[in-house]
Amino acid sequence: METWTDHVNELSGYLHRMEGSDRSGKIISADNAFKKWRDFAARIREKRATIHLIGNGASASMASHFAADIAKNAGIRTNVFSDLSLITALGNDLGYDKVFSEPLRQHADTVDLLVAISSSGRSPNILEAVRVAREKGLVIVTLSGMHAENPLRQQGDLNIYVAARSYGHVETCHAALLHHWMDTIEQKESSHALRSAP
Repeated sequence: METWTDHVNELSGYLHRMEGSDRSGKIISADNAFKKWRDFAARIREKRATIHLIGNGASASMASHFAADIAKNAGIRTNVFSDLSLITALGNDLGYDKVFSEPLRQHADTVDLLVAISSSGRSPNILEAVRVAREKGLVIVTLSGMHAENPLRQQGDLNIYVAARSYGHVETCHAALLHHWMDTIEQKESSHALRSAP
């Protein structure tokens, strides 16, 4: 049986080996990936634009969690498409693969940011939303795991990949990565507020 120490060490290994890459597949160091991600959020704040976050299952919970925290703690407008009536209406009328892409098509602006979370990187509705976001000119950040060649990992302006093979490990790592991103946004906001104080 795996011990708690084994579990923590395994998660630590995945997080240490997290890979960031740009759309061309060029690997970016972890710190530079977070700086790039933080700067995306800073531009969203400056333009009074919106960060859209999407995911299925546990990833949907993370999208909702961090949308709330970023809005509350960093003062950035956020959006998730998790309303039950909306999801079931779109799923029933257009197909489940359209539950994120159709709201993005209708409501997202070119200056917005999409954060797409998928443990496998293969969810059809996430890939379809990313395709629509690309058409509309949004900046795209992806979080994925499992197999290195998953299609989502190739689609973002910034791609964060965790080389874990179980959903639990990928989801736990994604939560840690999202928390760190949010903390960097808050730190930048606090620093800006101090410089702007009379």
